[in-house]
Formats: sequence, C-alpha cells, structure tokens
Amino acid sequence: MAEVEPLPIVRLKHWGRWVSGVVILVLLALLGIALGNAQIQWDSVPEFLWYRVMAVGLLNTVLLAVIAQGSAIVIGIVIALMRRSANPVARWFAAGYIWLFRGLPVLLQILIWYNLALVFEFISIPLPFGGHLLHEQTNVLITAFTAALLGLALNESAYMAEIVRAGLNSVDSGQTEAAKSIGMSPGATLRRVVLPQAMRVIIPPTGNDFINMLKGTSMASVIGVTELIHAANNISSNNLLVMETLLAAAVWYMVVVTVAGVGQHYLERAFDSEDRSRSPFSRAAKALRTAPLVRSERG
Repeated sequence: MAEVEPLPIVRLKHWGRWVSGVVILVLLALLGIALGNAQIQWDSVPEFLWYRVMAVGLLNTVLLAVIAQGSAIVIGIVIALMRRSANPVARWFAAGYIWLFRGLPVLLQILIWYNLALVFEFISIPLPFGGHLLHEQTNVLITAFTAALLGLALNESAYMAEIVRAGLNSVDSGQTEAAKSIGMSPGATLRRVVLPQAMRVIIPPTGNDFINMLKGTSMASVIGVTELIHAANNISSNNLLVMETLLAAAVWYMVVVTVAGVGQHYLERAFDSEDRSRSPFSRAAKALRTAPLVRSERG
C-alpha cells in the first residue's frame, strides 16, 4: 500500500494586519511631520513645566482630586448603606440624593456653591440655649477652592454610592446569613465578610473615577482656582505662548494620570485572589495553612 504523503502546512496570510499596520505607521509619520512644522516653540515647553505657578497648579490639582475623591468615597458608602436600608425614609432620601447630584452637571454645581452668598448671606449654626456655634459670612466660608471641592465631591459621591451598592450586591446573600449564624454583628459582617469580597468589584470603577476626577478639576479654573489649566492661562497671558503652556499642563496631567493608573493596577492586584495566588509567598502561606488539615485527614 502506497504511503500517503502528509499535507503541506500553509500559513495563513493576514493581509489585513499588514495593511492596517502600514496605515497606522504612515499616519503617525504624517502626524510627526505636521507637529515638527507647527508654529510651536518646543524648547519652551520643558521650561514652563517648572514655573512656580505651574507647580502651585499641580499641587492644587492633586489636592483637590484626592480630597474630593476621599470625601466622595466616605459619603458614597453612607448613601449606599442607606439605599440598602430597611428604613423606607433612608432609602428614599438616598435615592433622591443620587438623583439630584448625579443629574446636575459638575460645572453647574461648582457655580451654585461659588454663588451661594447670593442666597444665604451668612451661614449659622445656632446653639439650643442661645448664641451660635458658627456665624460667618458665606463668602468667607465658601472660597473658590471650597466651592470646587463641594461641587466635585458631592457629584462624585452619587456615583460612588451606586458603585458601592453594586459591589455589596455582588456578594452572595449566603455569606451574610452564614456570618449571622455564627453570631457576627452587622458591622462586623460588613467589615470582615462583605467588604473584602465587594472590593474587587468596587476598586476598578473607583480608580477610573479618580482618574476622571484628576482631569475634572480643570473645571475649577472657571471660578479662579489655580489648578493646571488656570496656571497655564496665567503664564500664556504674559508671553502669549498659548499652545506651549497648554502642552506643559498636558504633560503634568499625563504624569499624574499615569501614577494613578499604576496605583490602581497594584491595588486591584492586592484584592484579586487569583493574582495573589501567583505570588510564591502567598502560595507558601496557603500551603502552611492547609498542611495540618491534610495531615489530620491522613491520620
């Protein structure tokens, strides 16, 4: 019987990949040529990075984003717990809070807080037996930075409430019932059972929202907060190099966003059981924990 020759192996030719790759490279080359011929003083951009007003803008951008996001997380957790509460008043209040602060544009909220003195001349906290715990002019208390912080934090807290609620709902109800069956209090159940599992769902969108918060602080420039955009405008108003100062601000935005992205990546890995199991130290710890059980079963 004659031997059957094996069929030759013919590799597929992916012409689409080559064509798309060439098109992308050509477009990048054209973009590089266009930027090289643009009327931009590229050598001035690194100089503007280290201007004092740019450093102040960078500091205010980071501070505003961190404080606003931190406040939003705390408020969002409270609103999410109220949204899941058995108390109908708390549920309706949480739903109304989310509806209001998520529905209004951030810039509008910032402007409302900044102009609050038009409605309330003074902010007062009266004491039960006379006098005031706080009685101050609204313009003194609600500065431009405070107005931007309130607008950003309250808007973000509505989104955080939904993110936290989705994370808590992702944990199987059997986990909570098992914790209750062994006598754990609701607070301890939330802290030790529900939140550690919900964090894997909560962290990715929270990290994305923080990156958006870093960029969203640019809206504070409308009311005169010296963040990166306002700092760039201050510099360009003196030397008329608008594109160069904006590119310097863009460089700092990319730096802080990259740092936040790296932090988000490692934070996600810390709460991801699959990634942690790949570490040799975690595998060794898991082996030590399960070793007595294996020995006892064999015994």
